[in-house]
Amino acid sequence: MPYKEREINKLYYTMGEVTKMFDVNASQIRFYEREFDILQPKKNKKGNRLFTQNDIANLKIIFNLVKDKGYTLQGARDYLRTNKTEAKENQRVIDSLERLKSFLVEVRDSL
Repeated sequence: MPYKEREINKLYYTMGEVTKMFDVNASQIRFYEREFDILQPKKNKKGNRLFTQNDIANLKIIFNLVKDKGYTLQGARDYLRTNKTEAKENQRVIDSLERLKSFLVEVRDSL
């Protein structure tokens, strides 16, 4: 059986790592944390925010609704309240398609 490298997933991401992931300022992440109740990062004794995989997934959903689909903040909050499972499923499909696209681009570049 060939050796397969396992992808390492972190339990917690710092604010700096999250801002690099989404290419935004920390103030925008903190603002979305206040505006959306589904974002609940843990805070250590110093008050630093530690984001879980679930928080990252919720941020992806929020950014997709606000930035890509053009929802207002109130509209995005209402959509998440009524269609939370549908939004999570849509984001899962989007993530899968993005991984497929990056793989295909990598294959194309190697040819």
